[in-house]
Amino acid sequence: MNQYIITYFGGDQPSNPDEGRKHFAKYQAWLNTLGDAVIKPMVPFNNNHTINTDGSVTSGSAVSMSGHTIIQADSIEAAIALTKQCPFLDINGTLEIAEVVQLTN
Repeated sequence: MNQYIITYFGGDQPSNPDEGRKHFAKYQAWLNTLGDAVIKPMVPFNNNHTINTDGSVTSGSAVSMSGHTIIQADSIEAAIALTKQCPFLDINGTLEIAEVVQLTN
């Protein structure tokens, strides 16, 4: 089975703590439906910085990247089908998925 990385971009912030808890519960429920397909469930990012081509550093993500999840699936099509069910899309977030290439020495 191949591994795939789902990268999270953007998404609306919850308007209050209760809304945040409800969304997080939906997200955890989605992860639970993936079962053994989940390799690394949720890796949120914080304190992002961008290093520009001129060497300058700016605070924040240049592309609003906020985290990633690693799953395994038989094909990119199967991985896409699992990803399309992610509740991050419900909060206007965007997801990208790519196959993780295993390099050998």
